[in-house]
Amino acid sequence: MRIANLSGRLTLLKGGRAVDVHDASDGRFPSDPQAVYERWDEFRAWADAGTVPGLPYDPADLGAPAPAPRQLFAIGLNYREHVDEAGFTAPEGMPPVFTKFASSITGPLTDVVLPEGGHTDWEVELVVVIGRTARRVPEAEAWDHVAGLTVGQDLSERVLQMSGPAPQFGLAKSFPGFSPMGPCLVTPDEFDDPDDLELRCRVNDEEVQHGSTRNLIFPVPALVSKLSQVLELLPGDVVYTGTPSGVGLGRHPQRWLTPGDELVSSIEGIGELRQRFVSG
Repeated sequence: MRIANLSGRLTLLKGGRAVDVHDASDGRFPSDPQAVYERWDEFRAWADAGTVPGLPYDPADLGAPAPAPRQLFAIGLNYREHVDEAGFTAPEGMPPVFTKFASSITGPLTDVVLPEGGHTDWEVELVVVIGRTARRVPEAEAWDHVAGLTVGQDLSERVLQMSGPAPQFGLAKSFPGFSPMGPCLVTPDEFDDPDDLELRCRVNDEEVQHGSTRNLIFPVPALVSKLSQVLELLPGDVVYTGTPSGVGLGRHPQRWLTPGDELVSSIEGIGELRQRFVSG
């Protein structure tokens, strides 16, 4: 199943057409895309039973499939080659975890204003949206708590990130438009293997990242389990799972996004994001 935020309304995508959930369910489910995660099991049962035919839609009207999570987590250093290019040691036991601010969330097709005096970098990531409350969940049961997967960019302003006595991860990765997601949420059962998905990132015509989630140091089940040992994951929460190698920070010479650049981020079986960068 593929669900989307179409012009701010909860929508099912089927065969290239869109079904408005509130209208198709005769008001049983609200139009708010974020609200559906509180009733995920009920919604899945309704959607799996079949819905009315959809209508054509414009992809430019798609927003983030989880636009207002109560908690937005991001995982650092979760691919070994990225650990190497960043100059760190691979984590053991628990990966680095930080938060991004929900005000930075946008949809899949956006213009992003570059912070003045900054060095803005790219990080394509698989994003997990939680569908059931998770507390002390074993890895073997973790996928049962996942509503679905989407594509994300953890855009990062490296000057602010590296300033001060300790890195400013949260602030440096939360400028307006720095957390695009989309184009839709795909449920895990849609994939042959949800633990083995190909990621790609391109700046203009140059591919800068290419990896697979099979190389995650902490795969999705491990992340859900480890986070839930510390705190309660809530329906609709979002987890950015980390980026493969190829970011601008790790290049020689280093490379940053500039006005006019287009960033295209994709994950097989889900779709792509397109961000165009403009001067502040």
